[in-house]
Amino acid sequence: MAAVAFTRLKAVVRIWATKDMGKMLGGDEEKDPDAEKKEEERLEAIRQAEEERAGKYAKMEAEREVMRQGIRDKYGIKKKEEKEAEAMAAMEAQAEGSLTRPKKAIPAGCGDEEEEEESILDTVLKYLPGPLQDMFKK
Repeated sequence: MAAVAFTRLKAVVRIWATKDMGKMLGGDEEKDPDAEKKEEERLEAIRQAEEERAGKYAKMEAEREVMRQGIRDKYGIKKKEEKEAEAMAAMEAQAEGSLTRPKKAIPAGCGDEEEEEESILDTVLKYLPGPLQDMFKK
């Protein structure tokens, strides 16, 4: 059985070798009169397959988005774009009458409103020796 398969293989190699030997030795290739038409058909088939693929994936993505929206509605989750839009609207509402950018919020406990602001003179006096402090205070 192996001998039969080997004999067939040798016959196929001979046919292939004789067919393509002329091309390999620099001979003229066979010119196909319909080559341009076949190429156009091939390109059209590729384009059509690409359109079908894009349509298929667009449909799948639309179905997924419907499922995602159902989950968001069920659990009260907002889309990332909606969150960003609400944050921007809040910032714009705060700064609507202001010409400068909004101040950053100061965390609780970082500054007490009850403390009076110290002047520069009071700050400098803290670092002077005791007798000099008394002179400036009087």
